[in-house]
Amino acid sequence: MLQIKNLHAKVGDKEILKGINLTINDGEIHAVMGTNGAGKSTLSNVIVGNPNYEVTEGSILFNGQDLLQMSPEERAQAGVFLSFQAPVEIPGVSMTNFMRAAVNARRQALGKEPLKSTDFLKLMREKRKLVEIDQKLMNRSVNEGFSGGERKRNEIFQMAMLDPTFCILDETDSGLDVDALRIVADGFNKLRTAETSAIVITHYQRLLDYIRPDFVHVLIDGRIVKEGTADLARQIEETGFDWIKEELV
Repeated sequence: MLQIKNLHAKVGDKEILKGINLTINDGEIHAVMGTNGAGKSTLSNVIVGNPNYEVTEGSILFNGQDLLQMSPEERAQAGVFLSFQAPVEIPGVSMTNFMRAAVNARRQALGKEPLKSTDFLKLMREKRKLVEIDQKLMNRSVNEGFSGGERKRNEIFQMAMLDPTFCILDETDSGLDVDALRIVADGFNKLRTAETSAIVITHYQRLLDYIRPDFVHVLIDGRIVKEGTADLARQIEETGFDWIKEELV
């Protein structure tokens, strides 16, 4: 599904990614862990096409398409989704209207007719149940007045509505209590299929107790320096990253 080769990227004059190689097949969940400033969020922003990040070398193929030649909108319409670490408010735009526009734009890109109002509202009711979002929030502006947990649930709700094939969860567990974490993770797990894949970016093992990764990658100083299974994440939780850094010396 996703093939990254020798990816280098910078912000301004600072090089952040220094040669990332990563292949993700259909149905796989890959966890990316690392210290602060290692390049985890930069990797997610490059994949979705954030214009603040410049790719200086390498390639990204998504289902055979050159992702780097696609606009952020085209990437989203092709099925790439990012759950933000810090979801922003969009004052004046109700959740319902926001989601209707987003869902129908994706359907149009897939050559489908827009959903009728009754069908759209039915879809919203079904997907809200996955992450236990109150109907009252659908009448508010996007994320306006939402708690931290509600914002993170809303990200997974949006993912459920848009039905992407490739998702990036960028530190979705940040700031969540145990109950909110469970709800968000359960919602994500219910959306998993054999045709969908994901990158889960996290500092902590606790999210990976709920979302079981097939592979774990450790990112340090812009490079993937160690790879393994879920056992690697548990080892990092117990001992930190210092032992990995020592191996690099």
